[in-house]
Amino acid sequence: MANLRSFVGFCVLILVLEPKLLALAEDSGNVGVGSGSGGRVPELCNIDARSFLPPPYGNLSSVICKPIWNTFILRYSQDEDNVVNIILSSVYTTGWVGIGFSKDGKMVGSSAMAGWINRKGHAKIKQFYLQGSKEWEVIPDKGELPLTGIPSSLVIHGPSIYLAFQLKFENHLARQPIILAFGTRIPKHSHLTHHEDKTTILFDFSAGSHVSAASTNFGQMKKNHGVLGIIGWGLILPIGAIVPRYFKHKDPLWYYLHSVLQFIGFAIGLATVILGQRLYNLIHADFPSHRGIGIFILVLSILQILAFFLRPNKDAKTRKFWNWYHHWVGRFALFFGALNIVLGIQIGGAGSDWKIGYGFLLGIVIVTVIVLEVLAYLRRSEKPTPLDPSFQMNPVE
Repeated sequence: MANLRSFVGFCVLILVLEPKLLALAEDSGNVGVGSGSGGRVPELCNIDARSFLPPPYGNLSSVICKPIWNTFILRYSQDEDNVVNIILSSVYTTGWVGIGFSKDGKMVGSSAMAGWINRKGHAKIKQFYLQGSKEWEVIPDKGELPLTGIPSSLVIHGPSIYLAFQLKFENHLARQPIILAFGTRIPKHSHLTHHEDKTTILFDFSAGSHVSAASTNFGQMKKNHGVLGIIGWGLILPIGAIVPRYFKHKDPLWYYLHSVLQFIGFAIGLATVILGQRLYNLIHADFPSHRGIGIFILVLSILQILAFFLRPNKDAKTRKFWNWYHHWVGRFALFFGALNIVLGIQIGGAGSDWKIGYGFLLGIVIVTVIVLEVLAYLRRSEKPTPLDPSFQMNPVE
């Protein structure tokens, strides 16, 4: 009965914490939307771009202006014929500034408009097709953006650069994943240099000027999803599994430490799945392998929590079966957790920093296990072998 009451209490705790975990993840995902330069960014919307932009961009009467990321400001208008005028501005010193339109929130496969001032002081604005994540896979003068015959324009005004272009869609443009990026090096021969920073935002082009939540920075949400997964399934749960295998001689400390670490890891893993589901609902991207493995790991984690509350006594006949079940379900969860982290890094195009970082973390965990296994073997080999009770040191003849 005590285990049952504990389990019910744990379920109630999870139900209470779940909205808070989701709110925390989403709040961190909105960092950067309309922020980044303090109060200066909203003031940039007060600048009347019509005074220096060429027609038709300088003739637009009903333009909606929104700060979207760091110093990036998006002005846009959309008419009944689904013609969308885009004016992107950002504080500029050198390099390039770009905005991409994605189908699923991923950079690869999207089309983008980028602008810069070359070394001769000439303004350049071009469409690019992002065939891959490497510099040579970003192809100039290619892409799927439905540009009209109206020439695109690039203007430097004060400290900011303005990219203006016109698109015509078959249907009304509503919620659209857009990619924002910039690089500090000037493109050579119209080939973009590697970006210094980028983000992905789900922007609602159908929202009016009085709608406050027109954009969601799910680029940051994707990073938070990855960080939570690495911390929960890639660090805390493996450490929690190491404790009972190599520190059972520290009884009962090992038990309490193991339990606390696994509950914390489970909570972080649950937050990872919640945020992943939220991203799935936002961008409607279908990555069945990553999503399926994540749900499978969550199920295994729930089974481990159930096993904790249903653990039989040491003297029970079923204890050895419980041990077998608990050990192997945990090992499967850790294996698929590591596999899904690698898969998520690959799918998200996170780059070499994430691969190196997780590889370093995984290497530390593996080396730690090897060292502890060797020490445990040496400790067992040093123990004296128990004598046969029938053996006598001085047998009487």
